[in-house]
Amino acid sequence: MKSIGCYLRYLLPAVLLLSGCATQPQATDATGNLGQEKRNSPAKIYVEMGMAYMRDGQSAVALQKLKKALEMDEKSPEAHNVIGILYQQLGEIDRAGKHYDRAVELDARDPYIRNARGSYFCRLGRYSDALEDFGQALANPLYPTPWVALTNAGLCVERAGDEAKAENFYRRALTARPTYPIALFKMAEISMQQENDLSARAYLERYHGEVKPTAASLWLGVQVEKRLRDMGKSTEYRRRLLKDFPDAPEVQLLYQAEKSR
Repeated sequence: MKSIGCYLRYLLPAVLLLSGCATQPQATDATGNLGQEKRNSPAKIYVEMGMAYMRDGQSAVALQKLKKALEMDEKSPEAHNVIGILYQQLGEIDRAGKHYDRAVELDARDPYIRNARGSYFCRLGRYSDALEDFGQALANPLYPTPWVALTNAGLCVERAGDEAKAENFYRRALTARPTYPIALFKMAEISMQQENDLSARAYLERYHGEVKPTAASLWLGVQVEKRLRDMGKSTEYRRRLLKDFPDAPEVQLLYQAEKSR
């Protein structure tokens, strides 16, 4: 989630080109509100408070603040977007969808809103709708974090069963942001599935250079290093998995793999 300062109200600029008496089609500005002067809204402070409470895990208070934001300004696209995210987290799927749709209606070119609704659609299995929203987010040349939408698109098409297209999205995400952890981990997974173990090792090491190991990344490391016959590294990954995440599902996968040998 980006700062509320990234959200600006949607204004569709119209450029009228005249040639003699003929009117040419209106030109469309793909930058949307990111290319417009910021709209001040009385909802802003309540949206920021709601986001802060969401980060702290205080969903009830966050919901109160976001409802207040909409009372102050029902036409605030950022308020609709953030409350949509919160409702989605709370399992209120229909409510979330209505707010996402309203946010897009109010600010159709905001890449953050499009990315959020795209992720929502993907979780519902509406893959074509999700890719449409991710594509709209990426179409904005001022979108400062395109690797986020690219990675989300990759996750979505992978969920739909298209690994080749997912890999393409992850590679594009890493071209835009070589250190983006989620894309690094997903490329490590895909590389291992393709039996490209040296590549999997490289991606995993880059991932661990950016974030702390997770149970999933340590388990992946155990498997990759075992296939590369580096038992020292495999054992170290195993030790850290058992020590740091003793109750993780990956520990059971580890034991199952060891029993089946």
